[in-house]
Amino acid sequence: MSDFPRSLKFATVWLLIGGALFLAVQWWQAEAARTRFTQQDGVVELRRGPDGHYHWPGSIGDQAVDFLVDTGATSSALPLALARELELREVGRVRTQTAGGEVTGMLVLADVSLDGGVRVQRLRMAALPGLGDKPLLGMDVLGRLHWQQRQGVLRIELQGQ
Repeated sequence: MSDFPRSLKFATVWLLIGGALFLAVQWWQAEAARTRFTQQDGVVELRRGPDGHYHWPGSIGDQAVDFLVDTGATSSALPLALARELELREVGRVRTQTAGGEVTGMLVLADVSLDGGVRVQRLRMAALPGLGDKPLLGMDVLGRLHWQQRQGVLRIELQGQ
């Protein structure tokens, strides 16, 4: 180690510190994501994420996705690119108003599963361009469930559903 120039020693130490810090942040983010969803005795609790939204892990078909819970959306939607990737069958066209303005997309049918046991077969979803990277879970699904929101926690009771 005495053969290394002093600057190389400092660079190595800082790289090791930076790597350890990077790994610590990755662990912390994974831990925070894991604890945002809990399920116990027929109740699912979603804690608001750092972005201010509720996220509900699940899947569309066999593809794992992280749904953004949108209580202001009448129906569920997914990014057009994801619908094409999953090869979802188009059953019509849709024109809808989004936060970014009016857009035209496809209507598709999808089998949706949410962690905790909620399943919706052949759910009509709007596949929209420019939606971002997460599918939206709207009131067409949430309206079938008994839920309440309080102090940054969305509590969903699954009994009888």
